[in-house]
Amino acid sequence: MSPGRATKGVEKVERNPENEDSARAVLASELRHLRRKSGRSLAQLADETNYDRTYLHRLETGERLSKLPVMETLDRVYGTGELLVRLWKLARLDAFKDKYRLFMQLEAKATIMQKYATVVPGLLQTEDFARVALSSSPTPISPEELEESIAARLGRQELLHRTPPPDVRIILDESALRRPAPDRKIWHEQLTRIVEVADAPHMTIQMIPFSAGLHGLMGGSLSLLWMADGSGVAYLEGNNSGDLIEDPGEVARYRLAYDRLRDAALSPPDSAAFMRQLVEDSRP
Repeated sequence: MSPGRATKGVEKVERNPENEDSARAVLASELRHLRRKSGRSLAQLADETNYDRTYLHRLETGERLSKLPVMETLDRVYGTGELLVRLWKLARLDAFKDKYRLFMQLEAKATIMQKYATVVPGLLQTEDFARVALSSSPTPISPEELEESIAARLGRQELLHRTPPPDVRIILDESALRRPAPDRKIWHEQLTRIVEVADAPHMTIQMIPFSAGLHGLMGGSLSLLWMADGSGVAYLEGNNSGDLIEDPGEVARYRLAYDRLRDAALSPPDSAAFMRQLVEDSRP
C-alpha cells in the first residue's frame, strides 16, 4: 500500500480471467461496482482516500490483496457498513494453500487457541518484522508477492480483536525471543509488541527456556484449536509443510504433549518479566 495522491492517466479496468468465482474475484468485482455506482473515477477515489490510484486499480482487478484498514476506509466512503470487510475476510483465505486455508477457517471459529512456536508467530508479528521474516525465505519472492504475503499474514491478527475474542495461550520457545531481526529498531518494536499483546485479558504468553531441555514438540510449531462444541483439531507446521490433524485420538495426544510443555514453561508472570527485560536490553 502506498498512500498518496492520484496518479494521473486514463482509467482502464481489466478483469483477471483466473478464478472468477473465488472470493477474491467477488471482492474485486464489488469494488469496481461500488466505485462506478458512486460516480467516482479512480483518481477521485485516490484523492478522497489518500491511497494511490494504481494501487486501487489493482485491488479492483484482483491483482492485489489489501490490508484491513483499506477495506474499512472504502466501506466508510461507500457507506456499505462492513460489506467489504466481510468480503476481504473471505478473500484473504485465497492467499494460502489448501490445508492452511482450512486451518484458518477453523481458526476463525475457535473459542480457545493453544500454540507452541519456535519463531515469532504471525499472530504476534509487526508489519516490519513480517517483512523481514518473509523476505528471508530461500525461495525468491517478488516485491508484489511479498506485500501480498504481508497483507495476508497481518490479516489473521484481526481474529484477536473480534467480539468476543478467543482465549489464546502461546508458548514461545526461548529461541524465538533470542533470534533478533537484523535491524535493532525492528526487533525492539517486535519484542514490545509481544509484551503489549500479553497484557490483554484473553491472552496468555509463556516462554519455555533452553534449560527445560528436550521435549516432545521440538522441531516445529503446533496449534490446537477448540470449538464451542468441544471439538478440536491440531495443526503441525514445519519449514515447508503443514499437517492438519482431525482424528480425536491424535488431537488428544498432542493436547497432552502441550500440557506437559506448559508445565515446563515459565509461569505467565515470570515469562512477562523475562520478556520485559529483553525489551529493555534491545533498545536501539
